[in-house]
Amino acid sequence: MQRPRVLTRRQKLVRFVFNPFYAAQRVFRPSRPDLVPDPLVRKLQLWRTLLGAAAWVVLTLTYKAVSSASDVGNLASDRLEQSWHSVLVLVCTLPVVVGVFVAASRGPVRRVYLRRALRSVGAVLALMAAMFTFVLSVVPETQAMRDFVGLPGKIALGVMCVWALGFAVYGIGLSLVHVFRTADIHELVPPVLATVLVWEMALLDLTTGAYDQVPPGVRLVFVMGAPVTVTVLSVWETYRLHRYHRLTLRGALRR
Repeated sequence: MQRPRVLTRRQKLVRFVFNPFYAAQRVFRPSRPDLVPDPLVRKLQLWRTLLGAAAWVVLTLTYKAVSSASDVGNLASDRLEQSWHSVLVLVCTLPVVVGVFVAASRGPVRRVYLRRALRSVGAVLALMAAMFTFVLSVVPETQAMRDFVGLPGKIALGVMCVWALGFAVYGIGLSLVHVFRTADIHELVPPVLATVLVWEMALLDLTTGAYDQVPPGVRLVFVMGAPVTVTVLSVWETYRLHRYHRLTLRGALRR
């Protein structure tokens, strides 16, 4: 059996600089050495995200006519915008949930969780920086800055924009699947945070009238289906962590 190739530190750095998708994996996937692995849960988390996107596409294509290539582009833009809104809600919710988790812990483990939380904060800042690079490269309000840097600067900004776009799009997907790598803090944080996030998004969709072109019954099932499904998955994930890996909330908080 052939062993996987082990990259040197220099090779990893080169790949990080030139491959935005590899960089996103390094930034947004949990990587704590003693992280409890559960491949089945990780696969279900991925499929949950993919099925949610597929359900959105089917619902939109069913109740919103697509007659041209521009309509397809608008649908893709709408989906990316919705994913970005989910990330923004997650960014706002993350410090609250993590703060409560850390505040409820006792003893020296509190400092350990605070130190681990820096990776999640770093993932948030990296995504914001990528989006800011994209803004600098394309929005009309920064045209004066682009004129100031001249042609070489515009070329550099263009290259950075392409890199940042790949990094951000893939990073948004990884952030939603891995909940901004909060498993690096503790394995029980992602299911709790994901549950809070999805109920917030459902409430936001209901109050803002999202999917208003969809019949009320179908809209209610679609909007409420996501939080119910994620909640069930999160409860099952917590059960597996307790049943097979002996991880409990009381043990995590040292209570």
